[in-house]
Amino acid sequence: MDKSGVIYYIYNMINIVGTYECKIDIKGRVNVPSAIKKQLATVIHEKFILKRSVFSNCIEIHPNCEWKKVMKQIDKLNRFSRKNNTFIRTYLSGLKEVELDANFRILIPKDLMIFANLKKDIVFSSSLNMIEVWSKDNYEKSIKSSLNNFPDLVEDVMGGPEKDE
Repeated sequence: MDKSGVIYYIYNMINIVGTYECKIDIKGRVNVPSAIKKQLATVIHEKFILKRSVFSNCIEIHPNCEWKKVMKQIDKLNRFSRKNNTFIRTYLSGLKEVELDANFRILIPKDLMIFANLKKDIVFSSSLNMIEVWSKDNYEKSIKSSLNNFPDLVEDVMGGPEKDE
């Protein structure tokens, strides 16, 4: 890869940082926090993919450029394998493609609001290259629960042998 390709790759990496409390209206519209808008400045006018989280009762918001990376991984799966086909169908079910409106609001569809139990108070939580949207109560419960065993989790995940890069 030439230098311009490296610069392009680095420039197009999305790394979102922060946790933000927000309000969602009864129609499912929420203003994207200004700090997230700044972090997503290069892709803010593109489409976003909303989906149910696999492991938690929250919604994931994927910038389209990051979602394409996920789709490349999925596209490598053999669709003639029943397990793969079931995974693909289930993983991709309920996806929604959305754009921010002129006021930088995102509309969260009713079915996803129900899945994540979103009421008035919600939390946008960064997760590297995507954003998780939680009900405030569920987010606080999840964090509190995770903190109980967090030192052990850190050791298991990050405390292994050093790796060469």
